[in-house]
Amino acid sequence: MIKLKINDKNIQATEGESLLEASAKAGFMIPTMCHNGELEHFTSCMLCLVKEKTSGKLFPSCTARAMEGMDIITHDEEIAEARKVALELLLSEHAGDCEAPCRVSCPAFMDIPLMNRLNAAGQFDEALEVVMKDIALPGVLGRICPAPCEGACKRKPIDEAVSICLLKRAAADLHEKSPEFDKNQPNGKRVAIIGAGPAGLSAAFYLQLKGFQAVVHDKNTKAGGALMHAIPDEKLDKTVLAKEIEIIEKTGVEFKTGVEIDAEAFGKLREEFGAVVVATGDYSPHMDPWGLENNGRQVLVKKGSFLTNLDRVFAVGNVNRSVKLAIRSAAQGKEVATAIDQLFNEEPVTGESRMFNSTLGRLLPEEFGEYMKEGSKEKRQHPTGEKRAGYDRELAQKEAARCLHCDCRKPDSCKLRIFAGEYQASKKRFAYSERKPLKKIIQQNVLVYEPGKCIKCGICVRLTAKQKERFGLTFIGRGFDVEIGIPFGKNLEEAFEKTAKEVVEACPTGALAGF
Repeated sequence: MIKLKINDKNIQATEGESLLEASAKAGFMIPTMCHNGELEHFTSCMLCLVKEKTSGKLFPSCTARAMEGMDIITHDEEIAEARKVALELLLSEHAGDCEAPCRVSCPAFMDIPLMNRLNAAGQFDEALEVVMKDIALPGVLGRICPAPCEGACKRKPIDEAVSICLLKRAAADLHEKSPEFDKNQPNGKRVAIIGAGPAGLSAAFYLQLKGFQAVVHDKNTKAGGALMHAIPDEKLDKTVLAKEIEIIEKTGVEFKTGVEIDAEAFGKLREEFGAVVVATGDYSPHMDPWGLENNGRQVLVKKGSFLTNLDRVFAVGNVNRSVKLAIRSAAQGKEVATAIDQLFNEEPVTGESRMFNSTLGRLLPEEFGEYMKEGSKEKRQHPTGEKRAGYDRELAQKEAARCLHCDCRKPDSCKLRIFAGEYQASKKRFAYSERKPLKKIIQQNVLVYEPGKCIKCGICVRLTAKQKERFGLTFIGRGFDVEIGIPFGKNLEEAFEKTAKEVVEACPTGALAGF
């Protein structure tokens, strides 16, 4: 055994052991992407850099051996910056979207690609549950939303965007079972919501799922706000709205309708409830005595959390910015539930956070065919029958199958994404003026290989060699043009006769992923 220091801690290590392994045994985890403990190693990602305290020299801990008397630092500002640069160099060549553009452009950040895949498979019950994780009123918004998501659809420049809004409606209209929700146990904490429009209804729904008792107060005798009282029947069938309010009510939300809230009543709500959500619609002068900081047109709130100047009071929807967009108000209702959860758990009230997102940008014409490998060749489907009709099951499945699956298949486990977020890396710092055209190599129903997402760590090359695949994968090309590919012009099926699942699990990014 040898003796050394890591982060001022005296430890013992086995002679010949890497600093990466010695640090892990000492309780210091060092980030790495190209390391796989089951394989012989060579350094490529440079994410595991550490520093020798005396000399100040940086070196990769995955290959550096622990030596007698070393004094090692595994994290400081200089190391963090070096890791950030390493990540940004990898991101400069990264060709792919972490999240589908449709989802990013959806104010509610709804998982549109997953909804599409479930609809395409005829699994409308499951599709509805996916939608309602982010949108409390899917049938309503499937009818009136202006669909900003469709403007961002990758298929739009190829022929026409996928009809996302109608597919959201299809999930709401064609489901057979009542949706099931992950619901926390009641925690005894109560939240007052002023306003039963899309923002208030959404806030109540998601607060109730988090275990809080939501009590909605509204001046009208029927809940729904502008959806119920301002949108004409020919544009929105009110029975659809009533059914979705009923679903929200069944989660345990209390409704107190026909209740006017003046300054005195507002003060009582603040005293009686742990938090108050103002979701009244447009700001009105009658709210001036409430004490909310405003500019005469809107209540001023903190970005992300929706906190007002008053303690434990939040404001969402048109009251903080009147844009008359129901999906935006509904999205804020969902987000404020997260902020209130943070408040009650005595955490920093920052609202919802999102993972790092790499974006591919505009598709090149030569990439159209690559993307069309995963979408049907059908043209956009249009409902038949009356003007306001939605899809039947057959048309919904056909339209959903047009989705091109441009979201990453490993959105939560891709190490490049995780560490890029942790180190606040930028994709633009070392970006090329032109990127390489994207390619998709598919082994039907087994896996997809996207070379543009590959960091050339060589884990798959070494793994297929270790498992003695006949062909496996290898490095092809030289210098900046090198990429991992299949030798001798073989296909994926020939490359992975026995290790497909293993290489998918071992790949640190979404380059190799299950179909």
